[in-house]
Amino acid sequence: MLSRAFTKPKRSFKEYGENSRSGSISEYDDCIVGFIDDLPLIPCENNGPSLSLKEVLRTSVSVMGENARGLTEKVVLSNARLCTLKRFRKVIVRKSEFGRRVEKLAQVCNNCDYLVPITAYLYAKRIKLVVSDYYPMGSLADLLSGGRRGQTALNWNERVIIIESIARAISFIHGQSPETVKNMKMNVHGNIKSSNIMINIDLTARLSDYGFVQLADCVQDCDTKEKRATTHNIYCENLSQKSDVFNFGMVLLDMLGGVQDLSYMDCIVKLEESIKQGDIPFFEFHMKGKERKQALKVLEIALACTSSLPETRPSVHQILFDLTHLLKTSK
Repeated sequence: MLSRAFTKPKRSFKEYGENSRSGSISEYDDCIVGFIDDLPLIPCENNGPSLSLKEVLRTSVSVMGENARGLTEKVVLSNARLCTLKRFRKVIVRKSEFGRRVEKLAQVCNNCDYLVPITAYLYAKRIKLVVSDYYPMGSLADLLSGGRRGQTALNWNERVIIIESIARAISFIHGQSPETVKNMKMNVHGNIKSSNIMINIDLTARLSDYGFVQLADCVQDCDTKEKRATTHNIYCENLSQKSDVFNFGMVLLDMLGGVQDLSYMDCIVKLEESIKQGDIPFFEFHMKGKERKQALKVLEIALACTSSLPETRPSVHQILFDLTHLLKTSK
């Protein structure tokens, strides 16, 4: 499993502009660095590293991910420190509001062991970005995909650790008070999915991109439209706690049985008893006895979270209570 930390980075994309197709910032910097003054990034933590725009642009080494909201890159700083740089396509707030929101989000993230810390940010005329911690094991989506391609798959105990970490992260967010600060919802994540769940070396997890949907909008160019047309968007995009719970349930179903299509949901509900009896194979990993009982209970939680009626979905606090009780009774 530790081999994830040493895999080769993805190839960078060829172009990236404010209204163009996405690409590596390290390639785009040839166009931008020579035309702007170097700007200091604003740190979000006491004694945080002193970073500049040109430094992070020039030390970006690979594209980690891309979506309609922006581009995520791996940065190797001159002192060998690794960071993640997220650059937004279309920020929806003005400069002062962007800074205020990022700093509020950073205060929450930097006080929770289950959220990815935010270290710095910048709002400039041609570029808006956030810098956060880097996780060499990659995301949950990476690990699940690798296991399905023949790499070492996560076993049940490792999946349990990740599930509990995610639940604790969401519980911390949903417990934020005050719930709203100057038109920004502090008690909602807004974009929970497997690619936003980063994995530590010890297999604990941290949730990334908290509140970023309240910083930037999606931009659908030809490339991203084509991708969305050929893939199923299984996650709910509403900014609410019930949507967070639904997305957590979809992550659970992906971790249990590789469910990545909403059209399977009704089928799983109808066949739940047959799955429990073992008449129909569902789980994508080997287990038996106590582990199977745990997995079946998590399946129940996942189906409750993904109910078509938002009002019937459990709160994350109830989910965390059930998970904690399940793990305690099984030890």
